[in-house]
Amino acid sequence: MQSIPISLRQIDYVIAAAETGSTAAAARALNVSQPSVSLSIAKVEDHFGRPLFVRSAGQGIAPTAFGLRKLRALRSLRAQVQTVLDPQDSGTEELNLGVFSTLGPRYAPALVSSFQKTHPATTVNLHEGDLGQLTRWLENGRIDLALIYDFGLPSSLEITPLADVRPYGLVAAEHPLAGRGTVSMAELLTAPLILMNLPHSRDYFLTLAQMNGIRPRIAHETGSVEMLRAMVANSMGVGLMATDIAQDTACDGHPVTRLELSDPLAPHRIALARMPQAHTVPLIKAFQTHVARSFDS
Repeated sequence: MQSIPISLRQIDYVIAAAETGSTAAAARALNVSQPSVSLSIAKVEDHFGRPLFVRSAGQGIAPTAFGLRKLRALRSLRAQVQTVLDPQDSGTEELNLGVFSTLGPRYAPALVSSFQKTHPATTVNLHEGDLGQLTRWLENGRIDLALIYDFGLPSSLEITPLADVRPYGLVAAEHPLAGRGTVSMAELLTAPLILMNLPHSRDYFLTLAQMNGIRPRIAHETGSVEMLRAMVANSMGVGLMATDIAQDTACDGHPVTRLELSDPLAPHRIALARMPQAHTVPLIKAFQTHVARSFDS
């Protein structure tokens, strides 16, 4: 029987380096010496005969295209080994789901809970991030799927469209427009705007305004949906949102009013993203089907 040329410890070191972006950070995370990490990476690269990482002075390391493919395979291999060596042998399968931070609270808990009712031996681990983080995590195999907005995503991802959502306005209950129901963006943005400043989201909302000939006055910026809603509810500005929130109060109890926008606006598309693979793990396929059916119902 031929011996296995790479140890699990070396695989751990390679994965840690990819996640942290440097051998020094990986060494700190694993509580080992930096030379141990560097040597392990070198041995694995020597085995494959190709570099896994690009090194940049002062910039750390980043996976090569070959490295991204191998990292996905190494993560999968490590997960299988953990399952095989589990002394409890619970039979539990794991799925790592990435969720865009503004979509997560609205959809992810309900999707996971309903899926686990029909798949009780499954553990779904949630990983929140912005579009850039989720894309990187898909590429290096940290997550299996991502619930995401299909906005500026790389063509290398396999996309399953789920729903198109139109942006809408948000004002305080006592705002003069609150009783209108539907307004134009020009009417809404006569007031200062509270802007979502997550990567891509910020550009999306500003582009919508500019396409309608509006240069909004920005009162505040935030990466939190609940912060935006609370600031709007307290008359600190008006809001633009795409995430469908059912509640008509902010987290501090103050009321907010949703306004439909009459302008012809490009919608946000909610999608499920993954890296294309020749073989789809049954658990991943089952969750994809469950999510698609949930959005169709």
